[in-house]
Amino acid sequence: MTGAASTAVRPVLESPRRRARVLAAFPAGIYLEVRTDLEPSVIAIITGAATRLPNSVLLAGDLPHVTMGDEAAVGEGVIEVGRLRLRARRWWDPAPPLGRVDPVRLAALPPGPAGPPGHAGPEPGLAGHPAVDLLAGACAKGWLLGAVSAAEQLVGLGPGLTPSGDDVLAGLLVTLRHLGTAAGVERAVWLADWLAATVTYDARSRTTPISAALLHCAARGESCPEVSAVLRALTGRQLLEAALARLHRLGHTSGADLAQGVAIGLAAVRSLAAPAPASRGNGRRKTLLRGGAR
Repeated sequence: MTGAASTAVRPVLESPRRRARVLAAFPAGIYLEVRTDLEPSVIAIITGAATRLPNSVLLAGDLPHVTMGDEAAVGEGVIEVGRLRLRARRWWDPAPPLGRVDPVRLAALPPGPAGPPGHAGPEPGLAGHPAVDLLAGACAKGWLLGAVSAAEQLVGLGPGLTPSGDDVLAGLLVTLRHLGTAAGVERAVWLADWLAATVTYDARSRTTPISAALLHCAARGESCPEVSAVLRALTGRQLLEAALARLHRLGHTSGADLAQGVAIGLAAVRSLAAPAPASRGNGRRKTLLRGGAR
């Protein structure tokens, strides 16, 4: 059988054959943990009904019946699990570039994105948590030590296959990298690089295998289409309200958590792109990186 795979998993798929095991199995998706040092070390095999995660392979047919702990194999271009022998024939990009965007446009956007008007969906899982507030304030100011300290507190924080802290960090990393690049805000991309190194350093030991793999993807700017759609909407390439509504429908709080990370990233890019006011006394200009907790 053939499928369409994310380019994020290409190095693992095309490496020598390795053993794997089923981490979790759902009606619309199977998660395989591959015994490799490459990232992402978890690959999702999904049907069209599942969220297209950045580490997934989209299957045209039905999923095999497997249970957690079943043996599998990945490599040499093939995935074998249960009765399924899957080869990737097409590839899709989980980190599509945004193209250039005028920072003035970003500055004119309302604060957010928290959700579409009239939104009644779930609140972010860590709403009001001091580590989230510290992360937001530090990123807006370009304060590396504060941002790194907050990120270290958030890795693995919360219940579920993808804890809320990880989802916030994933949304933030992707936004800093893509919006920062699109708006030419080098400081935002620099911050993304440092935060990416922080959250991926020991992710395998601090959070779930599935979430650790997604953090490695986010560190490279790779995300699900729902996050990419919100970023395109922020640059004026589609409707923001509709994109946010789709994002907020993901999981129990995952969509709201990702949106919270996007909001923190947007605020940081806007703040770090602000023009430097003239200094007094010596005639030179200083860069005052302004920002608040939100």
